[in-house]
Amino acid sequence: MKTTEGSNAKSRALDEMSTLDIVTLMNEEDQTVPQAVKPCLPRIAHAADMIASRLQTGGRVFAAGAGTSGRLAVLDAAELPPTFSLDEHQWVGLIAGDYEAMWKPLEENEDDRETIISQLQARSFSKADVFVGVSASGLTPYVLSGLSYAKKLGAVSVSISCNKETEAAKFSDIAIEAQTGPEVIRGSTRLKAGTAQKLILNMLSTAAMVRLGHVYQNEMVNMKLLNQKLKNRAVDMLMNTTGISHDEALQALKESRYNIKAAIFMVLTNGTLEDADRCLSHENGRLKHAIQYHRKGFS
Repeated sequence: MKTTEGSNAKSRALDEMSTLDIVTLMNEEDQTVPQAVKPCLPRIAHAADMIASRLQTGGRVFAAGAGTSGRLAVLDAAELPPTFSLDEHQWVGLIAGDYEAMWKPLEENEDDRETIISQLQARSFSKADVFVGVSASGLTPYVLSGLSYAKKLGAVSVSISCNKETEAAKFSDIAIEAQTGPEVIRGSTRLKAGTAQKLILNMLSTAAMVRLGHVYQNEMVNMKLLNQKLKNRAVDMLMNTTGISHDEALQALKESRYNIKAAIFMVLTNGTLEDADRCLSHENGRLKHAIQYHRKGFS
């Protein structure tokens, strides 16, 4: 039996506990999740580097799962365009049962091996891309089929699961297996396993975006300024990274046509917007490298 399906001895009397005892036990169990993820960090880092490399050369990422795993994959993908200005077609979240499954329990679709292939083919999935299969058990047919298809095409295949030596690992170039153990409610993998999967997806996407130069220091300098809150955040970024005043930051943003990277570049180098565009283009959008390139006299 997979450990995610095992019975947790600490919660055998869950239905007799007080509400405070239930949430206390859940909190204690949740604290074990980061430790379950920790041994996976080298594989997570390797996968993030592979993802960044493929994205840099025009490839895409497709993260897929069923039920909770699929919803987490879709959620992570949906956050990347506004946070990092990533094109929505570059990192795609897929779920068994398609759009409707995000809102309704269509768990029967996880046994469908054909739909994932159709979903990938409809998006011209190729060996240039990356497939990330998310499955707590590591046994979900929908995910296994996607991993197998990716491997057959020569694409990078990554699996995220919460058991040891899973079937998913057999079809993966990089198998990430965070062993979270039995759930407080037996088999309810939306709990610890879901938390672990969310942590891992966060790491993969965030580390890849940093490697691609979408972060300067620890600021999300590639974000889209879609509302007033984000415009205010952009002003704060400029103040924090350059030491200029609020009014100066507003003016720099205007002069850069509300391009945060260009604004920081212009303030720190006294360069023009044309200089910013040229240097950022030369350094593939990596702001720190672009500033260094400018200071060397474009040599």
